[in-house]
Amino acid sequence: MRKYTAVVERCPDTGLYVGYVPGFPGAHSQGETLGELNENLREVVSMLLEDGEPQLEGEFVGTQTVTVI
Repeated sequence: MRKYTAVVERCPDTGLYVGYVPGFPGAHSQGETLGELNENLREVVSMLLEDGEPQLEGEFVGTQTVTVI
């Protein structure tokens, strides 16, 4: 079993949840619910892994709050 961290945002135009796995080319999807997004991401990542373990281009570290005055 492999685990990847996905970044999730909500599109203000469509209301859809959009997610991607940082550093994993092609690992992105969308869904009307968080559950649908998770399932769609699982399917995409599974398909991409059929070509072998990816060489990740980056690693998710976390988030930061930026204050602008």
